Parts: sequence; structure tokens; C-alpha cells
Amino acid sequence: MSSGSPGGRDGIVGDSLRELLAGSTPSAEKAGVYLDDTYVQESVDQLDRLGVDAAKFAMQHSLLLLKPDAIVARAVEPTLQWLADNGFRVVGAYRVPVDRHLARALWYFAWNIASPERRRLADLLVGISDVLVLVVHGPDGELPVSVRLTEAKGATDPRKRRPGELRYLLGRHNYLLNLVHSPDDPADVLRELAIYFDERTRAAVIAQADTGVDRSADAVAIAHDLYTHAPARSFDRADALARLLSDLDRPGFTLPPELDLESDTGCAQLLYSAWAADQDLDPWSVIVLGSYVLPMRTGTQPQTLRPVSATDWLEGRS
Repeated sequence: MSSGSPGGRDGIVGDSLRELLAGSTPSAEKAGVYLDDTYVQESVDQLDRLGVDAAKFAMQHSLLLLKPDAIVARAVEPTLQWLADNGFRVVGAYRVPVDRHLARALWYFAWNIASPERRRLADLLVGISDVLVLVVHGPDGELPVSVRLTEAKGATDPRKRRPGELRYLLGRHNYLLNLVHSPDDPADVLRELAIYFDERTRAAVIAQADTGVDRSADAVAIAHDLYTHAPARSFDRADALARLLSDLDRPGFTLPPELDLESDTGCAQLLYSAWAADQDLDPWSVIVLGSYVLPMRTGTQPQTLRPVSATDWLEGRS
């Protein structure tokens, strides 16, 4: 009996996948973990069956998720323009339903440090709208397309964003409501491809991406359809607080008298009190206010896989 990984990737198959992953991420830890990841296995197996070089596909393409907050912010058109201005071509655009399970699959290796409050807000956010997933192609270069795109889109932490970056351009300077997500490196591209799309859809995604035809018009059409189902809303903290106070102005609920609603602590306590009393609240306003005043990280557990940067990639290849 041949020996192999716990996930059953043994013999020549396991060796081939191990080699592919070693060339798809500078993180040895990630390569080891992804060897047994079902999503990675599904994408690699399907690309192989279709006669597509998985390593090359993952190097030359990336994915860009425009989250429900991007739909509410009407951020699709500015994003498409930014991509074109920065040398990226949209070769696929897809409307994807989202739920709490997709969110957990996507951020499985990072959410072990997410606070319970952040997970609760994220679960509300996926109920706001379907999302737009773009397949992005870029020119060959020293960096994979995914690494270039992740570096160029800007940091999750708004304090670290810089002019010229996508998240800076979109202007919603908030940690949770950061509008867009992209895979860090080619290994993540393979994994996320199978998270967003089932096998039949993936086949169409791969075939369409291989043509290299610009699909920005498809993205605009999907965006306008999404906009009709998700109205534009304010990202302003004061507007969110005012709406929640209006929601709570009803018989059977009394605000704690000591609340200082000018402070983060007071606003957080407002949300905790409303949740404890099982009050029906406007989800968007909860998301916005919570994103400003609730803790986003636990600070008690190490991150399973740290993010990969362009420097990591270049140093890993030197």
C-alpha cells in the first residue's frame, strides 16, 4: 500500500500536487495545508481533465470579489475602470449567491482570530446582496497576477491604504466594510475557484477565461441587476445610529439610561442590549455601526496562515 497524505493524495498524484503547490505559494505551511484541501483538489483535478495547465492558469489569472458592501456602495464601475487603468483585463464576470458557509470557506484560515461580533456582522452582510466575482487576467511578469492584484488593491486596515490603491479609491475607509477581496497567490486562486463555482460552472469559467476576451460589459450588466435588488445606503456612522434608535423606539424595549451614544463603548452596548433583547433591527445599520464600534479580532489565537505579500513571493523565488 502506498503512503500518502491523510486526504488520500498519495503516490504520483500526491507528488504532482505537492510540486504544483510548492510553485504556487511561497508559504511552505500553506502548501502543506492545501495538499489536503478539497477545494484545491477539485480545481486542480478539473483543470487537468480539461487539459489546462493548472500552474499556468493560476499564475496568469486572479479573482476579484466585490462583496455586498461594494454593491451597496455602487463600486463596480469604479473598480472596472481601476482594473483597466492598472493593466488588468476582466475575462469573466459572474453573479454568485453567498451565505454564511461560503464566507467561512473563503476565510477559513483567517477567521480563527475573528471576534464573534465580526462573524455576526459578516453573516448579516452576506444577506444584503449576491456578489460579483471577476476573473482577472494580467500580463506575464515576475509576479503572478494574484500577487500583483492583492498588492495593488490595498490593505484591509484603512490606515495602511495609499493613494492609487483600489480600496483607497473606493473611499470606504473601514476595516470590515472593505468592499473587495482577492486571493493572495496562485494557490489561493485554485482554492477560491472551487469555492465560488460548482464543477459545471467552473468548466465554463475556465473556458471563457482562456479566450482572453474582455468581459467588462458583462460585469456592468450584472452590477446593474444587483443594484436593483440592493439599494444604495449610507456608510455613515451617525446615519446608522439614527436608524437603529428609530428601530428601537418601540414598546417593550428601553435603552439603558447610562449609555453614552457619543462613544464607541456606548454604541457597542446599544447593539449588545438590542441583541440580548432579540430586537428586530435594520441589518445594514447594524453592520455599519458595528463595523466602527465592535471588536474585529479576538487577539487570543494565532492566525493559521499569514497573508502572502509580493516580497514573500520574490524572496521565495530568489
